[in-house]
Amino acid sequence: MSTIIRNSSKEGKSTVKGGATFTGDVWIDFAHTDSSVAMANVTFTPCARTHWHTHKDGQVLHVVVGSGWICDEGGMPQRISAGDMIWAPPGTTHWHGADEQSYMTHLAIGIGETEWLHAVTEEEYSKIKA
Repeated sequence: MSTIIRNSSKEGKSTVKGGATFTGDVWIDFAHTDSSVAMANVTFTPCARTHWHTHKDGQVLHVVVGSGWICDEGGMPQRISAGDMIWAPPGTTHWHGADEQSYMTHLAIGIGETEWLHAVTEEEYSKIKA
C-alpha cells in the first residue's frame, strides 16, 4: 500500500535551518528519514550551497523552484533549473546550491549513508562565473 507523506507542518514538525554541512542560509523540510533513505525539500538562499558530500547508494535531486548549480568533484559546475532532475550515482562526490541571484528549492532523495566532507571554497564556487 502506498504511503502519503504529509507536509511536515501538517505533521507537527517544522522546517529546520541547515547546519554545519552548508554554506549560507539553507532551510530543510524533512519528509522522511531512516537508515536507508532521506527525503527533504531543501531551500537555498542566493549563493548558499552544500559542502562536498557523497551518498553510498546515490542521490536524486528534483529542482522545484529557482536555479542553481551542481558540481561533481573534478568537474565544472553545471547549471540546474526548475524542472531539472539530477541523478548522482553511488559514491559520486559533489555539491549543489543556489545561483548568485536566485533562491533554489529542490527535493533531495539521498539513498544510503551520506558522507559529509569539507566546505566548497569561494574559489571553487566562483568557477560558476567562468
